[in-house]
Amino acid sequence: MIEQNPIVTKKEFLIFLENFRQNLHDHPEEWENLDLPSFLEAMQAWVEDMEGYYKNINQDTPTHISWDIFADFLQAAKIYE
Repeated sequence: MIEQNPIVTKKEFLIFLENFRQNLHDHPEEWENLDLPSFLEAMQAWVEDMEGYYKNINQDTPTHISWDIFADFLQAAKIYE
């Protein structure tokens, strides 16, 4: 995973997205899922097991997640130019 500080603001999220995209461009060998279907499948699988991830890193699973906004991001990226 790309190391990061907690993301609190929109600006910080935009910086994260730029760095994330640039990492794919610069280091594709570090990415398991290089095509969109694989990426989305992995995202779904991770969300299904996210409690296990947080347990493994000794953190509480986040409880105040705005799932609607994630769905909005994905839906918008499908059609946004």
